[in-house]
Amino acid sequence: MDRRASLATLFGKKNTGSKTGKIDKSNSGFFSPLVVQSGLEAYNGPWEFAQAAHLLRRATFGPKYSEIKDAVALGYQASLDKIFTVSYPTEGPVNPGFIPNRNGNVPINDPNIPAGSPWVYKENGEWKMGEFDPSDPVNFQALNLYRRLSLRAWKMERILNDTTILEKMTLFWHNHFVTADINDPGFEFRYITTLQENALGNFKDLATKMTLDLSMMIYLNGNENTNRAPNENYARELFELFTIGKGPLAGPGDYTYYTEQDVQEAAKVLTGWRIVRFPRSNNGIVTLESSVMTTFRSALHETGDKTFSSRFNGAIISNNGEDEYKDLIDMIFNQDQCARFLARKLYRWFVYYEIDDTIEQNVIEPLAQIIIDNNYEVEPALRTLLGSQHFFDHINTGPMIKNPIDFVSSTLRPFDFEQKAPQDITQRQIYFLNAASYFDDMQMVYFSPPDVAGWKAYYQEPSFYRIWINSSTLVARSKFTNQVVMGVNDRGRPSPYALDILEFVASLDNPMDVNLMLDEFVQILYPRDISQEQKDYLKGVLLPGLPDYEWPLEYGDYLNNPDDPDLRDGVLTKLRALLDVMLGLPEFYLS
Repeated sequence: MDRRASLATLFGKKNTGSKTGKIDKSNSGFFSPLVVQSGLEAYNGPWEFAQAAHLLRRATFGPKYSEIKDAVALGYQASLDKIFTVSYPTEGPVNPGFIPNRNGNVPINDPNIPAGSPWVYKENGEWKMGEFDPSDPVNFQALNLYRRLSLRAWKMERILNDTTILEKMTLFWHNHFVTADINDPGFEFRYITTLQENALGNFKDLATKMTLDLSMMIYLNGNENTNRAPNENYARELFELFTIGKGPLAGPGDYTYYTEQDVQEAAKVLTGWRIVRFPRSNNGIVTLESSVMTTFRSALHETGDKTFSSRFNGAIISNNGEDEYKDLIDMIFNQDQCARFLARKLYRWFVYYEIDDTIEQNVIEPLAQIIIDNNYEVEPALRTLLGSQHFFDHINTGPMIKNPIDFVSSTLRPFDFEQKAPQDITQRQIYFLNAASYFDDMQMVYFSPPDVAGWKAYYQEPSFYRIWINSSTLVARSKFTNQVVMGVNDRGRPSPYALDILEFVASLDNPMDVNLMLDEFVQILYPRDISQEQKDYLKGVLLPGLPDYEWPLEYGDYLNNPDDPDLRDGVLTKLRALLDVMLGLPEFYLS
């Protein structure tokens, strides 16, 4: 079922075909079908809590109540500017001193990085990394494991502390230029840092960098591509998934925008690249680019002319040595279809999965033209999309099912989860690492998309976002919210991620008025208002069989005697019951 169509029906509209969208009062009270007509013109509607919340929910991870109210006060344009004012990390993940284990923590013997120090850090604008000693296989494996685990913890902490669009776009590119299951934390750090530092930059430049990225070279066999045996894996995905997209089958081996001939010729262009590891340094610290790098071997490169199909006007790429791959990127990006391909992916990431003819005409085509006019710079197009009338169209508020990272973030961040992390650096790593593990059962593991096309929710027709919800993931989501609300894990022990509900309620504007308090809960947790019947039901959960005035009496008694355990537990039990139900309703699963 199309969630946006359902919302259209709810508002007396349908999203299926009419060009006018006008109400037809002559047909027994039914409405004529309506297509979302708004486009990329700048938003000029009201700027209130609902609009600010919609922008922050889509552009960031789990906005807090205070952040949404600050955005309302800032105004529309200043809030948009603030989202795009990003800061990049200057320090990487750290050595926690041990590897967590069910049977106890295993100490780490890292000769180059003391416990509590980052194993990747920036010095004079250059990333440096402590080396491994591969001659000690046992310790090598241990160091490799701790660095991979600490990388996940580092990424989780960045997600939960970022109030800009940076981490949302980093995840977008991770889902676009996919690599997965790379058993080298240095490679993974370089890969994700490249995506992060270019997240709002130039699409063409990023495609160029990804072509020789170490993780990508391993994942799609670029380091095995020689003139004697050209490997087509990366060349195929470069066309189909990374730049131009696969259109309808136009003929044998012809995918509208490229052909099998183009894949074969591109593979030849990309021959000759290898991953080379250099000897250890004297002090065990190396620059990331000097320890391991891609290098060009001319003897392994196909030097003959590469002739492409009519889809590229019969272009010929002649031998250009180690710069020849750039000629291939230039040839591909001369096709305007690259901009349309990116525009559709941005739309599905930030707005909705359905792209009908009207949206193609009113949003995708002009968005693609902005990308072309700006030489494939991403930020101008993304700013335009997120600041458009179409983005704020009522029908586009609330139809997106949250991905697992959004779901976890929107559960934890409004309750200041990240601010309660331990200050001890080693314990802090474990805190965020275990929090990141919640993604696993929900089927969205960072650094491990399921295949080269990324997570199916962003490309698999006709289900798209609904793929996030199945019999396994629904249980995982419900189990997660129940644990953090009730404050105990699945072993019955106190959870370190228990939500501080009393502190949350104290931060509300009207905690003494049960109806106004419920309204605030709804505003913070849900993308749309709910019916009065639903609110009455929720009030019944909080105050089963009791009149409204019981809440200010009971909550007031607690405020006057906060150290009384009976009063505290009485209020907390009621609030936990309410929040457990609210986080389990379908509305919370939506953005």
